[in-house]
Amino acid sequence: MEFKNPLAAIKWKRILGWTVFVLVLGAGGYVFYNYGAVYSDGYRDGTLIKFSRKGFIFKTYEGELNQGGIANPAPGTAMVNQIWKFSVKEEHVADKLNTLGGKVVRLHYKEYVNNFFWEGETKYLVDGAEEVK
Repeated sequence: MEFKNPLAAIKWKRILGWTVFVLVLGAGGYVFYNYGAVYSDGYRDGTLIKFSRKGFIFKTYEGELNQGGIANPAPGTAMVNQIWKFSVKEEHVADKLNTLGGKVVRLHYKEYVNNFFWEGETKYLVDGAEEVK
């Protein structure tokens, strides 16, 4: 009587192929969700108080927008400003923001779950700017 191995009938190449396919598909979905999908977008208005180019190897444009503040009604307390930090990766937007320092601006941004280190320090990437008159 001949003994047959029940595992011999399984197509190991096919199982390995599907496993690799599922892993690659899952890794691609993870990278797209975390680094490519836009979580939200919109506009922010305020005074542009800082805009600079930062970084040792990968230079990125970083800025801060003062969106105003909320005055505390208690006597002797100061107004608390709301500062919004953002990044810019497009050169033409950075050139426009360099001319708008200290002015009231309206910025269009896209928020990502995460971003690559060469895109900026924040997850808010500004792709449009205009001066508010």
